[in-house]
Amino acid sequence: MTDARTVVIGVGSPLMGDDGVGVAAVELLRGALGPVEGVALLDGGTWGMQLLPEIEDADRLLVLDAIYDGQAPGTVVRLEKDELPRLLYQKVSPHQIDLREVFAVAELKGTFPALAVALGVEPEVVELQDGLSPAVEQALPALLKAAVAQLRAWGHDVGEPGWEITHA
Repeated sequence: MTDARTVVIGVGSPLMGDDGVGVAAVELLRGALGPVEGVALLDGGTWGMQLLPEIEDADRLLVLDAIYDGQAPGTVVRLEKDELPRLLYQKVSPHQIDLREVFAVAELKGTFPALAVALGVEPEVVELQDGLSPAVEQALPALLKAAVAQLRAWGHDVGEPGWEITHA
């Protein structure tokens, strides 16, 4: 086990269907794993720039999210640090900030974690809707297993979590 700080952030809006998969996944991880030494599990929702201090303080960053990759809905997607989008756009309002801009600011400041991975699921429905689509709901166990495997690869002792998925 390493003393380095790993931050796992589930992002997205549960009010927008499959966009909420990251938030659902981090809550399920929290329930299945309990506290893990050196790991912070955060519901990042749609916090935008408020996530910057958490990202900057991390040695390792694992983001859980809906990820558009052009694959079939429900496909688990993995992006390595160099594949993570980091873009700055001109905004009309600070409420329009998304995770790409948070990453860009951390990168410009030289505070983006050395190790970063995004795990997600290709969404099917991203519109005003409560709950995940069946394809994304069925992908949750695979997403959780990928997250646990990543935490283990980074040296965290996460034990053997149970995977009873009751989220609907």
